[in-house]
Amino acid sequence: MLTSPHRDGDVIVIVASKGGEDTHPAWFLNLRENPQVVVTTRDTHERQMVAQVASPEDRDRLWPIVTGKHTNYAGYQEKTDREIPLVLLQPAD
Repeated sequence: MLTSPHRDGDVIVIVASKGGEDTHPAWFLNLRENPQVVVTTRDTHERQMVAQVASPEDRDRLWPIVTGKHTNYAGYQEKTDREIPLVLLQPAD
């Protein structure tokens, strides 16, 4: 469960941080294999969405916004050599 994802228009941005560990979280690996998801948020009912790893350009643009709101992610990035991915959840419709 994600408690406070970032929104970029209709896109929900989630962070595959795993607390700064050196391996990706299992849910991230699962989304790469099966990007079709159902998302439920506090303000909407279930919605079909498609997960996509942010492009380098999108990550460069979004990372400062996300870490500005959630400073713990910047600290997690400092703990690991892997680049922490951002995942974009886009409406399927």
